[in-house]
Amino acid sequence: MSVGARLNDRLRDERGFTLIELVTVLGMLVIVMTALSYALIAASKTEEDMNRRFASQINARIALDQLRREIHCASTVTPTGASASITIVLGSRCPSAGAGTTVSWCTTGTGTRFALYRLVGSTCNETGKKAVDYLTSGTVFSFVPQSVTSLAVLSVTLPVNTRPASGLPAYQLTDDIVLRNSSRT
Repeated sequence: MSVGARLNDRLRDERGFTLIELVTVLGMLVIVMTALSYALIAASKTEEDMNRRFASQINARIALDQLRREIHCASTVTPTGASASITIVLGSRCPSAGAGTTVSWCTTGTGTRFALYRLVGSTCNETGKKAVDYLTSGTVFSFVPQSVTSLAVLSVTLPVNTRPASGLPAYQLTDDIVLRNSSRT
């Protein structure tokens, strides 16, 4: 039998695939689909983590801007030194509240996850508006009262890290805010 005749016989044969061929193809398909699934899941988790980090950093910037506006028009801030909370008495020119309004900012949390809250009143806790989440330190304020040579200054440090166990460095916002309404003594 010639090669052409054997080829024609083989093309006319309608037996299909063997079981071994079918199982081999299915095995390869499972391997490819598993690898593809793992890649898609990893990409989804990475996007979720990136969005959480971005949102936390933006919230930290917004909170620092709001805190800066309130401190600039504040007449007093307590307590002095490093602390996890401050109480601000706003002056008459503050656009966010009326004269004499008391606003409190505080951090609450444990370990390496803290949140910064803002509450109108002299006490602050989790019932206030959450301004920032995923802070890695609870002591974010340091207040130095006015002196003969300088106005009062509030230093704010907001270290944000959504995954502190990963070893990645924290995104850190720092600012020294001067109380314009404080007077030199």
